[in-house]
Amino acid sequence: MAKISLTLIQTFYQVARHGSFSGAARELNLSYQSAANHVRRLEQILKGKLIESEQGAKRISLTPRGRALYSLLHPELDIMLERLTKLIESQRSSLRVGMPQAIFFYLFPKVLSRFREAFPDIEFSVYERDTVLAELVKNGSLDVCISERYFGDPVVPQRLLGSYRLSLVFPRSWGEPPEQQDIPAWAEGKPFITYEPGQTLRNLAVDFLGRDGAIVQPAISTSGSSSVMRCVEAGLGFSIIPSWCVGAADVAITAVRLTNLPEVRVYFGSAGFLQTHPTVQRLFDDCLRELVGPVFDPPRGKEYAHPPL
Repeated sequence: MAKISLTLIQTFYQVARHGSFSGAARELNLSYQSAANHVRRLEQILKGKLIESEQGAKRISLTPRGRALYSLLHPELDIMLERLTKLIESQRSSLRVGMPQAIFFYLFPKVLSRFREAFPDIEFSVYERDTVLAELVKNGSLDVCISERYFGDPVVPQRLLGSYRLSLVFPRSWGEPPEQQDIPAWAEGKPFITYEPGQTLRNLAVDFLGRDGAIVQPAISTSGSSSVMRCVEAGLGFSIIPSWCVGAADVAITAVRLTNLPEVRVYFGSAGFLQTHPTVQRLFDDCLRELVGPVFDPPRGKEYAHPPL
C-alpha cells in the first residue's frame, strides 16, 4: 500500500466533519478541487469508496467505510494536531499535567524530584484544578491528568493509582472529637470550610454532612487543601480533607480519620495516543513509587508491586 500522508487524512476528516468539500476547503485554505482530489487519492490508496457525492450537490454522505474511518479519527486527530501546533510553537519539550491543588502541594515534590532526575531538560507545567481536566486533555491543553474523578471517556484512558481516606479536622480549642456516627449532628451550626463548588471533595463532604436531611451551607470556600487548612488553623471553622494533608506539626488541629466514608480513588489519565509514551509512562511509574504505599492504598483485588527500576 502507498504511504498515507497526514494531508490526505486531514482533508478527509474535515470533509466528513463539515459535510462538504467547500467547508473543508475553507477550513484548510485549499481550493475546492484540491480538497476533492485529496479525498479521491486517499480512496485510491485504501482501495475503497469513502464519500458519496452527486454531481452539483452541495452536501456529501459517508459510505460505511468512510463512517468507520471518521469514527476512528474523531476526536483524536484534532487533539494530535493541537498538540503538534503547541510543540512547534514552544520549541522546548514540556509535559503539561493537571491535578488538584492539594495533590500537587502536599504529595508531588517527591514525584517531581524522581521525574526530573530522568528528564532534566523537560519543563513540567502544572495546572492545579479539580474540574474540567478531561476537557483540557481532550482539547490538547494538557497531556496528563491526575484526578479523583473517573471520566469513563475512551479518549482519556485512566489507570487507578490507589485510594485514600478523608479526615475531619477542626481547631483543637473546640475540645474532644465526636464519634464518627455523630459528626453530622455535631457539625450543625458550626462554620464549615470546604472547596470550590463542583470539586470532588466538597461534594463528598456535603453528602456526608447532609445525609440525615441537614442543610449544609459552607462558610468559606477555597480552591485547595492548603487554604482550607490555613483557615482551620486560624480557628475559622472545621473541614473534611484528605488524611495526608494533616501532619505531626499541625498541633493546632484535631484530626479524625473517617473510616465510615468511602475511600477516595485517584486516577492517572492521559490522551489515548500518549498512554505508552516513555515520558508519560515514567511519570506514572514515579507516581506509583512515591505515592502508592506511603500515601495511597494500592488498588484492591489484585497483587500490587512497583514496576522495576
